[in-house]
Amino acid sequence: MQNIALVIILLAVITALAEITDKIKIPYPILLVLTGIGIGLFPGLPSINMDPEIIFLVFLPPILYEAAWATSWSDFKKAKRPITMLAIGCVIFTTCAVAWIAHTFIHGLGWAEAFVLGAIISPPDAVAATSATKGLDLPKRVTAILEGESLVNDATGLIAYRYAIAAVVTGTFSILDAGLKFILVAFVGILIGLVVGYIFKWIHKITPDNPTNDTTLTLLAPYVAYLSAEAIHMSGVLAVVTAGLYLSRNSSLIFSKQTRLQATGAWNTIIFLLNGLVFILIGLQLNQIMGNIKGLPPTALLVYGGVVSLAVIIGRIIWVFPGTYLPRLLSKKIRETEARPSPRLVTIVAWSGMRGVVSLAAALALPLTIREGVPFPNRDLIIFLTFCVIFSTLILQGLTLRPLINWLGIKSDGSEHRSEKEARLQLASGVIEHIEEAYSLSLSDEALNQIKTKYEIRIQRLRKGLPDDLTVGSVQVKEFHRIQQEILEKERRDVIALRNKGTINDEVLRKIEYELDLEETRLMLEQRM
Repeated sequence: MQNIALVIILLAVITALAEITDKIKIPYPILLVLTGIGIGLFPGLPSINMDPEIIFLVFLPPILYEAAWATSWSDFKKAKRPITMLAIGCVIFTTCAVAWIAHTFIHGLGWAEAFVLGAIISPPDAVAATSATKGLDLPKRVTAILEGESLVNDATGLIAYRYAIAAVVTGTFSILDAGLKFILVAFVGILIGLVVGYIFKWIHKITPDNPTNDTTLTLLAPYVAYLSAEAIHMSGVLAVVTAGLYLSRNSSLIFSKQTRLQATGAWNTIIFLLNGLVFILIGLQLNQIMGNIKGLPPTALLVYGGVVSLAVIIGRIIWVFPGTYLPRLLSKKIRETEARPSPRLVTIVAWSGMRGVVSLAAALALPLTIREGVPFPNRDLIIFLTFCVIFSTLILQGLTLRPLINWLGIKSDGSEHRSEKEARLQLASGVIEHIEEAYSLSLSDEALNQIKTKYEIRIQRLRKGLPDDLTVGSVQVKEFHRIQQEILEKERRDVIALRNKGTINDEVLRKIEYELDLEETRLMLEQRM
């Protein structure tokens, strides 16, 4: 009971501190890692240990699912080549580079444990990448690459993590066998994710609209996908990511406005709490971890942490620049279909390799023992080095990313704004045509003009480059409300059609859809008055 109370108090402290990070505009994962250090240094706090398998099960599925849900599938497809180069190629390269560096420079760290460490810290974190780039005026393709990479690379890193642990446990490892199994578990994991996504889509469509039940189902979906795949030793990570992408793509068809509004708030809260809990757990274990690392003075540990952190940061830079330009030299098709990336933008991608909660959860989930009860070799050292890498990348890269972008003079290309503006113009024009066709004979000129005025003003504002304004005065006429409801449904269908045609991406769809949800909710409240 005391431990539970302590965790709740620490969560309250983290929540209060998060308000500060919002004001000073630093990524909140930086707050979490600093809080973890503060907890570890605070004397007299108990050490709370959780079953490693429980850590993976509790934390991993929802964190990956939320990241998948927030990813635009259309943007992901457009940037699939650089995303693949980073999410698979860079992760494998970093895993091997870190393993070699760690095995070479850290006395007593075997090859198998070195590869475990490399697999844990090789994938950049989705939450850290999103938080670090939030509010920055970056071109859309850069943010799409960073978010898409951080979504898929967890699967690559965690599959490698599984085989590295198996090598520690069994003492044997075959690259050919691991490569073939990698393909199998990835393919079947994706297939299971699609099946689970389809089943949950079907459940949402056949069940009555109930925001609480629907939100609960969104919380269950990642666990069902993960457990279904892990039960047959396939990739639960890819199953979760695939299910999240599939259901996100179909969310406009299966969720009501109330569900979307409620689920968004619920998921934002849950992900924040899960991130906070992981760093609280590492903070409460730091003293014990440091005490268990025998024979290494603190200065040596810090040197090792610095060496591994540099290997992670430099390894990504070494991969990103050749990985960007070599394919262009070798492929005429790439040169013809893709614009030449600016070295400034490539620099930002290379510097945006922050590690975070997934790496920390993977480290904490290391088994306590291997065969016949033998302690997992160097487990505490691996956890400590993982925390060092998270700290170094979040502090060094997370805090310098904004100044670097400003120094390089990087600005948004405006494509997202133009796409959104065009979508809003098409929606407003389509609604005016619909009003004239459907209601010109049944309504008086005064009522018809009143309904049309809002959309005509919106078109004028958009053409003048002014912000769109969805607010409209309260009108206590049932017929007006009914027509407004029909018009909102028309806008909803039209914006989904624009997304399906590829005119806009999922991010623009969600933004406009959220505004329509709010307006429809306002209309419902007015009708009750």
